[in-house]
Amino acid sequence: MNTSNNTILITGGTSGIGLAFAEEFLRLGNKVIICGRRKDRLKQIKEKHSTIIIKECDIQNASQREELYKWIEQNHPDTNILMNNAGIQLVTDLTKPVGLDKIQAEIETNLIAPIHLASIFSGHLASKKDAAIINISSGLAFAPIAFMPVYCATKAAIHSLTMSLRFQLRATSVKVFEVIPPSVDTELGHERREDKTQTHGGIPVAEFLTEAMDGIKNDMLEIAVGQSKGLRAKRDEMFSLMNK
Repeated sequence: MNTSNNTILITGGTSGIGLAFAEEFLRLGNKVIICGRRKDRLKQIKEKHSTIIIKECDIQNASQREELYKWIEQNHPDTNILMNNAGIQLVTDLTKPVGLDKIQAEIETNLIAPIHLASIFSGHLASKKDAAIINISSGLAFAPIAFMPVYCATKAAIHSLTMSLRFQLRATSVKVFEVIPPSVDTELGHERREDKTQTHGGIPVAEFLTEAMDGIKNDMLEIAVGQSKGLRAKRDEMFSLMNK
């Protein structure tokens, strides 16, 4: 994929790997649009990167997703890449009754929103000469950590969804990528931690980004980064190791 001269919409672009992708795509000469729920964070990023375009949007909300699409059509019709990056990661104990609000929020953010956004943007993207949908899954899609079963299940579903979406769009100009991160040192999962300043742990964001961008540049439609290669190749073995 050409990584310059695009107009790219990134969900969850205010932190972590979403922000890292946004900054890298800016550096490469793209127009970058990020959306997120936190108005203060969006403002901070705009102050740092004057050319970035910000849009407040809670992708858990279906009507806000539809409004986002209409806003893109009206204001940035040159958008040719959608990156479904936003995600939340929570602990769920399935041996006890679960709080459905928490479960629904995790599934809505991690799975339903990417399904909905892909469906409403696919026709627009297919009208472009060069276009892409980039879905961010996880190595945990292949070998889950059992104390985060809903998160891992949503990422397994993203892997399956991406395969089907790629097939359905095979006759169009839209390339469908899946980026499969390992554990990356971001604030992912901060909702479940008492210390909100504690990071996720894992490889540095810059290390992840280098490998992921190399895969995108070289049209690797399924890009397993770092340890996620092992999680994909040796599922049962890695599951046992991670869940001792």
